[in-house]
Amino acid sequence: MSTHDDELKPSVTEGYKVGEKKTVEEYAKLDAEDESLARWKESLGIGASSGGGSLGEPGDMRTCVIVELALIIEGRPDVVIDLTKPDAVATLAKTPFTIKEGAEYKMRVKFRVQHEVISGLRYLQLVKRKGVPVDKSDQMMGSYSPNTKENPFYEKTFAEEEAPSGMLFRGSYDAQSKFMDDDGKIHLEFKWAFAIKKTWE
Repeated sequence: MSTHDDELKPSVTEGYKVGEKKTVEEYAKLDAEDESLARWKESLGIGASSGGGSLGEPGDMRTCVIVELALIIEGRPDVVIDLTKPDAVATLAKTPFTIKEGAEYKMRVKFRVQHEVISGLRYLQLVKRKGVPVDKSDQMMGSYSPNTKENPFYEKTFAEEEAPSGMLFRGSYDAQSKFMDDDGKIHLEFKWAFAIKKTWE
């Protein structure tokens, strides 16, 4: 696990410092006399007069819940993984996706934030072929306030990518992914697999 941790570290911007962590209540009271800022905070669900409160089941202390992953491919049905199912993460590594060489695809994530503001949520991914790293990505997703009944989920669609083409690139790949924030807290970590083939079959 330590090897994966070293390989899947987020990129660090020199001079960047993580801001002081605040509770939702502290954000709500911050610059309370600023009307425009108050309206902005209320639109995010953290204003002093906003209602609804944080979502989440009683006793569920997770602050960011990854609900769904989807692979979006032009002209093909979306491949949707419901992560609310108990065995969903374990199944990912055992059920490889097929991606046709040269195909353009995007990944979409659906998630819920609860209890506190998440700062600097990001998605990290490391792809290996026969144990050798061949691709690494670090996608900043942003900062999010807790979801409310009016806005129960967030969705983020990542930039489009193109699968490599040619005989040398066809074959099986293993990947490790994780969602983490500026505080270094890992909200979800999982392994998955895919195969690049000449056709979709």
